[in-house]
Amino acid sequence: MDMAMRDTAGAKPGQRPGPTRQLADFTAQLSLAEVDEFARNAARRHSIDTIAAMIAGATQDATLSVERALAAAGTGPGTIASPGVSRRYDVLSAAYIGGTSGHGLELDDGYRAGSVHPGGVVLPVALTLGAQRHVTGAAFLTSVVAGYEAACRIAAAAHPRARWRGFHNTGTVGTFAGAAVGAVLLGFDADATENAFGVAASSSAGLFSFLAGGDVKRTHPGHAAREGVWAALMTEAGLPAPRGVLEFREGFFNAYAGGDVDYAALDLLSTGDNHPSSRFAVANCYMKPHACCRHIHSSIDAVLDMAATEALAPDDIARIDIGSYAIATTHGSIGWTEMTTAQMSVPFVIATALLRGRVGLADFGTAQRADPAVHALAALVHSHTDADCDTDYPRIRAAKVKVTLRNGRTFDRYVPEPYGAASKPLSDEALDTKFLDLASPRLGDARARTALAMLWQVDSLPDIAPLAEALAGP
Repeated sequence: MDMAMRDTAGAKPGQRPGPTRQLADFTAQLSLAEVDEFARNAARRHSIDTIAAMIAGATQDATLSVERALAAAGTGPGTIASPGVSRRYDVLSAAYIGGTSGHGLELDDGYRAGSVHPGGVVLPVALTLGAQRHVTGAAFLTSVVAGYEAACRIAAAAHPRARWRGFHNTGTVGTFAGAAVGAVLLGFDADATENAFGVAASSSAGLFSFLAGGDVKRTHPGHAAREGVWAALMTEAGLPAPRGVLEFREGFFNAYAGGDVDYAALDLLSTGDNHPSSRFAVANCYMKPHACCRHIHSSIDAVLDMAATEALAPDDIARIDIGSYAIATTHGSIGWTEMTTAQMSVPFVIATALLRGRVGLADFGTAQRADPAVHALAALVHSHTDADCDTDYPRIRAAKVKVTLRNGRTFDRYVPEPYGAASKPLSDEALDTKFLDLASPRLGDARARTALAMLWQVDSLPDIAPLAEALAGP
């Protein structure tokens, strides 16, 4: 690629490079040997968690719509497998399908400080492009670490400003994460990596308009994964792109998060927060124990704890008050006519938790959404922005929940951070259970257990392609 053709927005001599170059240098120089074991294990765990969600989501409506649309577009059979999907595709289509399936059931992971779902973009790219190029498991895991770093750090720098401007970070930031994965797997140097980011920026997309209904949200990571792969392939093919695309005036941050910050001075790799045991972003991501929007999880944990310890009966409840941060509060007025909106709805989810003792995939079907008992209890749920919770966000995702009974008794719970957070993680055993519960119905128990064993030892695999095949649908 002719680097001389590119726009230049690099640092002046003696100055720290801008955030785009910081991320490009990090990505190009990263080796698995420098990733501490805590983060390396987190990368394995989040690979397992995300792939489980991809397998379970392979037959959901949005994924099937993508497959039908690809067929209508004339996309022929390919050689690349996507978890849980029977048909093989080209690498771009397989990445799109994988991203859609992974995000489709609201079971994928996230990074609180950036309000982003990195796994749903990173793993589809790492698996599909990795299988196509027959990379080692070590290269695969290195690319996962790099992809999470890109998604989490860029999202943290943009959040919550981008959210209030109507953007969905997973779709907009995800293209950079996909490009970072591609850069590692294709062996790019820093110049080529920065170029891939320059290509990826023009494909950043994703609006919160999905709150009005429909299933388009499910496709956001799919779009980002495909465009991230495309950015890497276009760079490999020689397409020049601008440098400094995150920070310059017409670049990503100014467009998506607003122009009143000196983004050129940003120390990108220090944005967001870290786990005490590691400097890598993947080590500080969460996993979802409940099949719904993460903004509601602290409130779920609060009501489930009260139900268990106080023996609450739904018929005895007169009122439920949910106090949380402003972004979570916006979910208090969302209805539940569709599965997508129901998974975002505070009233529906809290009523479901109290009535069913859980919030699982089976609780969002047509019959469950029409249940009069759920409707009656949901009408008692009231959301408001709590000043303390709002001040603490996005450092923590807190909720204060008060349940008032018909006899006047009240119960209160404060949950500063929900179960599944890096500070309150799922155990390896719980993760294994989640994987097998999601993967076995599609793959069969024996195949699911074989794939799980491969994933726990992924960095020792000589070629990632057999793993991709082991995860494919029947």
